[in-house]
Amino acid sequence: MQERRQFSRVLFSTDAHIIFQENEYPCTLLDISLHGALVSKCDVLNDQIENDAILRFILPDSEIEIKMETTICHIEANHIGLKCKHIDIDSITYLKRLIELNLADDELLHRELAMLIHDSQK
Repeated sequence: MQERRQFSRVLFSTDAHIIFQENEYPCTLLDISLHGALVSKCDVLNDQIENDAILRFILPDSEIEIKMETTICHIEANHIGLKCKHIDIDSITYLKRLIELNLADDELLHRELAMLIHDSQK
């Protein structure tokens, strides 16, 4: 299968929550990018592909919450892929810093931010 990913993902495991149809479900964040996330599977979300959900998590050892409006892209045996539809300025600032610290490639990060901005203006 051809890799279509345009955004670098960083492994980042922490407790998270998915808000779906006004209910909140615990999950584990497995990895994250500027364009989406991979989380552990919540059985209640079976067969919910292309539905909207909100992903939220608190950065470890802090009170900083990152909140991302997403679309459920794929559901596998053990995980769910989420595509970012919208993220507020505070969340994207902290997410950018998190990815920056884990990528160690500023040029790549800035290129991905430019792509994200370009995609959001379409």
